[in-house]
Amino acid sequence: MERFRALARSQRKFCKPSLRPKDGVNGRRTCVVRVSRCPRGLERPVSVGISLLPRHETDMTTNLLDPQSTSLLDKDGPDTVRMSIPDAEAVGMKALRALGFSEEDAKITVDQLIDNALCGYRFTSLPRILAIAENKRIEHRAPVKIVHETPLSALMDGGNNVGYVSVYHAAQLAIKKAKASGFAIVGVNNSYFSGRNAYYTELVVKEGFVCVHVASAMPRVVPPGGAQVALGTNPMCLGFPTTKDPLIIDIGTASMMWGDVGLHAHLGLPLPEGIGVDANGKPSTDAAAVLEGGVVPFGGHKGYGLSLAVQALGLLAGSSLPRNMPADYGFVFLVIDPRTLQPGGEFEAQATDLINHLKSVRRQPGVDEIRVPSERAFRERRQRLTQGLVFDKKVIDSLEALSQ
Repeated sequence: MERFRALARSQRKFCKPSLRPKDGVNGRRTCVVRVSRCPRGLERPVSVGISLLPRHETDMTTNLLDPQSTSLLDKDGPDTVRMSIPDAEAVGMKALRALGFSEEDAKITVDQLIDNALCGYRFTSLPRILAIAENKRIEHRAPVKIVHETPLSALMDGGNNVGYVSVYHAAQLAIKKAKASGFAIVGVNNSYFSGRNAYYTELVVKEGFVCVHVASAMPRVVPPGGAQVALGTNPMCLGFPTTKDPLIIDIGTASMMWGDVGLHAHLGLPLPEGIGVDANGKPSTDAAAVLEGGVVPFGGHKGYGLSLAVQALGLLAGSSLPRNMPADYGFVFLVIDPRTLQPGGEFEAQATDLINHLKSVRRQPGVDEIRVPSERAFRERRQRLTQGLVFDKKVIDSLEALSQ
């Protein structure tokens, strides 16, 4: 986290910020920064969450953004709380340490959770700690280890750790091998709850590699015509380096990710129609009932086919080995140095040209711009770095109760 604070410090001599502390929920002090002018060089996103400086580390002095300002990405309400990034990190770290996480594992996990919130995925941020706490698997953990290895590949035993930890280590190992050989494939099993695939993929792509990352999971998805679950939510992600922001394409193969269903149930919110079924296979918008049943694939038979493919790739990572289940958690990284095929290093510029071509096409009436996948997340990440993060008070209260 120190390297993120260092980057934030470096902005002071370029930006005209304003900062004023504000009392938050349960007496917590929060802060946001208004930046009126920054150079282009600071517009590139980073691969993990950047911590805003707490009050005692900065001499910035001006005013908070108006909570009712129309420029805010996330609106404040009676049931929400706006937090500085250090405060949000502190809540997450305290809760995870209360669950028995080491300092290192808690930092690895919180870095992703905060980055998820920065990129606009509030449901996959701090609320995921509540899901971790409810899962009895956290009671029996062992160190992540390599069980089979070649110069180009590795199979890892996740030690029954949450995927935020084990999949992070798998991504780092894949990067190391690809740097040495130009190609790597790494799989990890005996793990669960890896979070947002795009987070790991961006880590890989920032090193100059093309990345394919898939994550199979335990059954949560009902196949077409079925009345019970048989497949995981099974996200897949592809990433490509460019001369600008990386191109990250991250999709789940379910109509809704399971963590989102869980948070809807926790907050008492209904689901959209056509998302899930109850324990009897009947369509339902009751999130609590869908937790007892399952969700359907996105896109009908096409999403079903992609989901099945990801489940099969999970087998390649040894997903069936820990519990002898045909459908379980398995995580695979395929990492490729573009220079193995284009040694002149042309790929990044070509990928940039492709994106520029897409964005230059004639637009429909009323359309301001053509966007590519990940562009919104990167743009909003930059904005939330100055605006702070908004969470449901109920989630923060639950996390603080967990830490007691």
